[in-house]
Amino acid sequence: MHISEGVLSPSVLIAGAALTATGVAIGLRGLDHEEIPSTGILSAAFFVASLVHVPIGPSSVHLVLNGLLGLILGWKAFPAILVGLALQALLFQFGGITSLGVNTLNMALPAVICYYLFAWGVKKGARQLVFTVTAFACGACAVLISGVLVGFSLYLTGEAFLPAAKLVVAAHIPVMLIEGGLTTACALFLRNVKPELLEGQYVPESS
Repeated sequence: MHISEGVLSPSVLIAGAALTATGVAIGLRGLDHEEIPSTGILSAAFFVASLVHVPIGPSSVHLVLNGLLGLILGWKAFPAILVGLALQALLFQFGGITSLGVNTLNMALPAVICYYLFAWGVKKGARQLVFTVTAFACGACAVLISGVLVGFSLYLTGEAFLPAAKLVVAAHIPVMLIEGGLTTACALFLRNVKPELLEGQYVPESS
């Protein structure tokens, strides 16, 4: 899911950095002081998730958790993911500094999109089945959209990357299912024990 240094064209890198800067500014503008600890914990979870590799044939992919971040943080997923990716680039050489903007955009934008797509299903008073299905869809679709954006970033650099772009999307299909399950489990857990992390909008009326 990480695009390394020297792969993308300058125009793609600049466009990705500009869009990421906009997303981070929007996210920071809505970040209260009280939310900094929970945002930091989710950023750390995103950072650690990349260390959990799933074998896929001769290669492997890793967890992303951007659907869960989007479900809880909304636009604030942009700064949380930026920090996680920056640390991954500096400590493990995952991705790169010049591609940090594009990599952040590819993972944070799907988080925001899924937040808006599936918030209706996990709003206050939602039935358990609707909550579960939409939470699963949020986690799975965030990975799918990220894979498509990574492939699109490669394609914009050159049509020679088209086979690699298709491989990126196909390799993350198993991750979609795993992330959907993890996002559902985490959302149900938070709904019961820490509903304020979901900004209160998912708490059933009876609670």
